[in-house]
Amino acid sequence: MAAPCSTSTSDLDISVLLDGPPAPYRESLRYQGWPVELFVHTEEAMQHFLAKDRKARRPATLRLIGSSLVLLDIDGSGEYLQEECAAQLAAGPDPMTADELRSARYGITDRLDDLMGCADDDERLLIATDLWRATADLLLTGHGHWTGTGKWLQRELAAFDRQAGTEYAKVLAQGVRSVVRGDMEPIAETVTQVLNIFGGRLFDGFTAQGPT
Repeated sequence: MAAPCSTSTSDLDISVLLDGPPAPYRESLRYQGWPVELFVHTEEAMQHFLAKDRKARRPATLRLIGSSLVLLDIDGSGEYLQEECAAQLAAGPDPMTADELRSARYGITDRLDDLMGCADDDERLLIATDLWRATADLLLTGHGHWTGTGKWLQRELAAFDRQAGTEYAKVLAQGVRSVVRGDMEPIAETVTQVLNIFGGRLFDGFTAQGPT
């Protein structure tokens, strides 16, 4: 199964299902000039990564399989796995727990306070970037959407905006750019709006259970 390339620098992601060794493994190579990523699985290994996706609410393998083109399917396993992953993608992740929501609110509140009190330009930029990530993550998972990392977090947020009629992907990115210019207010305003959707800022009274 192959995931279609989306940009001029994208590699070709190919998933292969075997019934045993040498699977599972991952390999990067070039084929006739194409950069290729091979993800070679057994069914047990694939289910492991699918479960990891669902737990993290980041559907890397789910999307890789569910959005793929089936190149070769000897026994129907490829079509079955593609349909299963596509169905799980469409269903979305498990909802946030109350503890997860409180932890997210607290973490974003703490980052926002750090940003507003920071006087170092480089630190402000890095805090703002982390604040963008945490806020986008809360916005998506809090609304029952998949999240991601890097470019996929931005893409998931843009997809959410298209469905909800909002502009958070654009506004949060612009907020980070404003921090570069020394203006923290735009991102602080957007982050506060997102926090208010889920109960507002949280600091006083926050507790977290330690390991037993």
